[in-house]
Amino acid sequence: MDPEKKYMPEDNGHPMVATSDEKLPPKDPLASGERTTFPMTKFQILRNLFVVSFAFMFMFTAFQSLTNLQSTLNREEGVGTGGLAILYGALVISCLFVPPFVIGHLGCKWTIAASMVCYIVYMAANFYAIWGLMAPASVIIGLGAAPLWSAKCTYLTQMSVWYAKMTGATEDDIINRFFGFFFMFFQTSQIWGNLISSTVFAAEEKNQTLTYEELHDQCGANFDPLNQAAENNTNLDKPVPVKVYTVCGIYTGCAVLAFLIVVFALDTIKLDKKTTKKEGKLSFHLTVETFKHWLRSDYQKLLMVLTFYSGIEQAFIGADFTKSFVGCALGIWNIGYVMICYGVVDALSSFAFGRMVQYVGHIPFFVLAFLLHGGVQITFLFWVPDPDSVYLFYILAALWGMGDAVIQTQINAYYGYLFTDNTEAAFSNYRLWESCGFILGFAWGNFVKTSIKLYFTLSVLIVGMFLYAVTEFMERSRRKNEFALDK
Repeated sequence: MDPEKKYMPEDNGHPMVATSDEKLPPKDPLASGERTTFPMTKFQILRNLFVVSFAFMFMFTAFQSLTNLQSTLNREEGVGTGGLAILYGALVISCLFVPPFVIGHLGCKWTIAASMVCYIVYMAANFYAIWGLMAPASVIIGLGAAPLWSAKCTYLTQMSVWYAKMTGATEDDIINRFFGFFFMFFQTSQIWGNLISSTVFAAEEKNQTLTYEELHDQCGANFDPLNQAAENNTNLDKPVPVKVYTVCGIYTGCAVLAFLIVVFALDTIKLDKKTTKKEGKLSFHLTVETFKHWLRSDYQKLLMVLTFYSGIEQAFIGADFTKSFVGCALGIWNIGYVMICYGVVDALSSFAFGRMVQYVGHIPFFVLAFLLHGGVQITFLFWVPDPDSVYLFYILAALWGMGDAVIQTQINAYYGYLFTDNTEAAFSNYRLWESCGFILGFAWGNFVKTSIKLYFTLSVLIVGMFLYAVTEFMERSRRKNEFALDK
């Protein structure tokens, strides 16, 4: 997603990368016909891809799993989901002007490392989850999240472009592969983190047994956070303090380990852009560029709704599915096991789809995501979550995970493909609109009935996919016209 410590001239519209102790050539060697030299070997690029992916896996083993538990673990006074809404609100503000300032001073590597410290602060706040601690911790992590993802997306995109030149492959192909590999590792964090929480919480007392009528009225699409009967459901009771402290301690340790991996194993890179006097200064330049990009780019406006959906669907599976369906019917300690299934399928699908897109293109996968998420949401509207049919919880979580794999890998890669000449503003828009989806998805958690959330989310999916189809039509028409002019 974004800038770096020094900016130099661009190479055919694409930023080049260089190690911190090497200088880029003053002119494009490809254009001049000279022998091309690269600041990184293929092995170094692949090693850095692995290091980034591995570090994010540890970090989000902690964060994503803790997020899945917020709606049940910290539901008193809405601290859990309320804190997450604050988090993404701060992220929206952050993504508009913080990344250039932080990355301008620290560079991509150290921006990632510094941002991870913000996540560690949030993990530590969960030891004593009250508004006085969770609110400021949520603001801190929100401010750090934008630079983290901006630096990561730019890091991957730049290495993808460089690797494509070295191998002769298309940039779209390599970008898809790299993002697919990254999200394969990233999504396995759902496995390890949820395995930790379920293992620690598994020894709780037996769950409350609900009748079919109670399940129908209190759980699933009919779950109403304002209904007193739902509040009296002991399946949603918070585990004993020693177990909460154990989980928070393990998660904090994972976050610290991720920070150390970045500090000691990740190589420094520079983006190839011209240095300006404003570089490294706190300004609203990215804010202006973000909205300029949105106003000027028809593609960006069309992709806005689907990007918003990316946030709201992740918020739904992490907060509403875990509470309204799994926690309500099966008990809080089963949330982790069900989400492991979600994470496994998401991770494997991310890797597979990232590899397969070169053969079939983006469209079939977006159609698959539409059918999967649309079908699951319609099922959620009418399904009564019954503990006697536990396998259905896992099947539906797996199908959602497969659809999410498409949404995450393909939207990221599609942004990288469409906006390679302006990744900074494009990925800032991505984080902006996705964060808006997260904000809504968490902010209404303690006030709105689950069925209303499902109807809204399904509507956003339908509109978003339609507008994506328009984007594909426009892009194909543009390429066809360019091909005709070249003849």
